[in-house]
Amino acid sequence: MKKMNDLLLKNSMFPILTGILCAAIFTGGHMFVTYGFGFFNEIAQAEMIRQGIETGDFAAPVGFAAGFLIARVLEGPLVGILDIGGSLMTGVGTGLVGLCLASGLGFIVDSFALSLVVGAAIGLVIGGVIIGVKKAMPEGMAASGTNIMMGAGNATGRYLGPLIIISAAQYSLPAGIGAVLGAAIFYKLKKEIVGGVIIGAILLAWIFPVVS
Repeated sequence: MKKMNDLLLKNSMFPILTGILCAAIFTGGHMFVTYGFGFFNEIAQAEMIRQGIETGDFAAPVGFAAGFLIARVLEGPLVGILDIGGSLMTGVGTGLVGLCLASGLGFIVDSFALSLVVGAAIGLVIGGVIIGVKKAMPEGMAASGTNIMMGAGNATGRYLGPLIIISAAQYSLPAGIGAVLGAAIFYKLKKEIVGGVIIGAILLAWIFPVVS
């Protein structure tokens, strides 16, 4: 196990890992375009791609996702975290898939094999850029961000339970009660309370919906 951990934490291994991730994510774009499911992202991004397919205008997914990709790739070595959701799932899965479809390279997305190969190549390039940025940083400033890949939102979200409870209570009384009960149950189970807050709020808001 120690040898495996040492291998995975090497800089040379990082582009390979991002290559594997991007191969899967880009191929998820192929699955969505071809079959209507399999997209590795949120519903809003999937709808952007769907609208682009229907109208031929992919400006929304490309413009929206490009900023995420550039910002997160540069941010990774600086803050210590590569946000997979923003950089790869949004930037690659939405932005670069949309860019291929918009620029007459739709055959890449249409082919399962090509999606795997191109996605892997994109991931290798992104991983290489991140390692390059890390090495180019001044002495003492590197945060070793490429050692750990995680969703920044997921890491910080664990502290947002009380704020979500307040938001749920503002939405409706049942949602607020559900959020409190969910938080109490998850706290008793020694789990992150934010999960219980969200589940409890959704359940009671669904059972007792707001009547307009």
